[in-house]
Amino acid sequence: MALARQEYLAPWWTYWLHSFPHVDLSFQAVDGAFRPEDAGYQQSLIFLACLSVVGLGISLLVLAVYLSCLCCCRREEERHDACCVTWAAVVTGLILCSAVGVGFYGNSETNDGVYQLTYSLYNGNHTLGGIDRLVTGSLDSMQKGVQEHLARLEEIFSTRRDYLQTLTFMQQMTGNIVRELTSLPDLGAMKVDLGAFADKLAYVEYYRWLTYLLLLILDLAICLVACLGLAKQSRWLLITIMVFGILTLILSWASLGAGTATAVGASDFCVSPDKFIVNHTQDFLSADIAHYYLYCTQSQVNPFQQPLTLFQRSLTTMQIQVQGLLQFSLPIFPTAERDLLGIQRILNSTEFNLHQLTALLDCRSLHKDYLDALMGMCYDGVEGLLYLCLFSLLAGSAFCALLCAVPHAWTLMANSRDKEYDDIDEEDPFNPQTRRMAPYNPNRANIHSFCSYSSSLGSQNSLHPSPQTASNAPTSEYMNQSMLFGGNPRYENVPLIGRGSPPPSYSPSMRTAYLSMTDAQIRHFGTDFQV
Repeated sequence: MALARQEYLAPWWTYWLHSFPHVDLSFQAVDGAFRPEDAGYQQSLIFLACLSVVGLGISLLVLAVYLSCLCCCRREEERHDACCVTWAAVVTGLILCSAVGVGFYGNSETNDGVYQLTYSLYNGNHTLGGIDRLVTGSLDSMQKGVQEHLARLEEIFSTRRDYLQTLTFMQQMTGNIVRELTSLPDLGAMKVDLGAFADKLAYVEYYRWLTYLLLLILDLAICLVACLGLAKQSRWLLITIMVFGILTLILSWASLGAGTATAVGASDFCVSPDKFIVNHTQDFLSADIAHYYLYCTQSQVNPFQQPLTLFQRSLTTMQIQVQGLLQFSLPIFPTAERDLLGIQRILNSTEFNLHQLTALLDCRSLHKDYLDALMGMCYDGVEGLLYLCLFSLLAGSAFCALLCAVPHAWTLMANSRDKEYDDIDEEDPFNPQTRRMAPYNPNRANIHSFCSYSSSLGSQNSLHPSPQTASNAPTSEYMNQSMLFGGNPRYENVPLIGRGSPPPSYSPSMRTAYLSMTDAQIRHFGTDFQV
């Protein structure tokens, strides 16, 4: 049963893409029919691809204006700004992750569609190659093998006029077979075109799939690094995000332009594929043969029916003549047996080739490959390209927002660190800046521990230390106070004088006891604790 043409209907998205304005680089309207060899049509696709450059320029302009406003206009609502940056980072991450998911799906769909297209092309190429081999083999057998045997039989039957007439009739049948075979279309050219196109398409598709895969992985990696950099407040991670974010922004808009141009060009073909194929096969295929394979309806007449019928009749007539010569001439001319059997073998193999050729020339096989190719290209292929365009658009927008949020986060990090530094009490005795500003006092080498005093207020007489040299006083005092506070290394009660160390930490109780010193206690200890 022949396949019906209505099995293929162009999807709605191909008509939508086909309706896009086709304008060349001189801003002149161009016909939307698929004409890849036409310079104006090529410029219209390039024009669509260049529209993404406008989107990239707008994104960079928005980013530049935002950074300028961030540098010039400083606000003091840091808590509100931090909240905005956090939410902006969260929303941007969600959009970017969604875009990556859409991109993976679109990349897979496009790859499946192109694989189905190339598989159908290879199948059609195999069918056309089989037809070409059968026709070429049958022609060689009839023109060379049969003619050689007939020439030798003419010498053997030279004395019998009736046998020579039979040989002449067989030569006429051979000529009819050769003529019918040569009347078949030259499908070798189509075979070469399909094979070369399928190989090139598979090569391009592999690198297209790999490029998008690397771009998707890069987007996902930048998203993860951005989350890590904002969580750890790492400046070098933020710098890395800025550099790779700008690069990915450019790649996203570039992929959007390439995907849009490819989708529109493919849709122009999918809307009217028959017209393009008929116009590009008219050099070696007649219109009725092209329509026979493109539509393949029961109402259509097989254009190969007449030559194949004449081929079969001539072949059958030759087989009958050879069978008669084998029956009646061999008792008289036994040397003719070898040539007659050779002709019979050639006719039998040619008949087998004829049955195979009839099956391959039927429209159902090639029409099925044609429909599969259209389904793969116009459904899965173009649909996948639309998803990839959506991925590029979402990724470009998300990276633009991310590049706006990163400098703001950088500013908040810098302000937060400055604020923490400004909160240090200048009167804090453990403040290194205050210690550097105070004049040097030689007696501070043997400074008494205030914490020793505060921990034993009931027995002040035990606070007098034994005489020690200035070189080892801080070390022994530190060891004594470490034992006094239970060996907890967190709280140090002796300023690390002359050791080039950062200021020690101290407990809240130490500071409270220090501030509660009375005048009598100050007179007792002297000015050792006066910083």
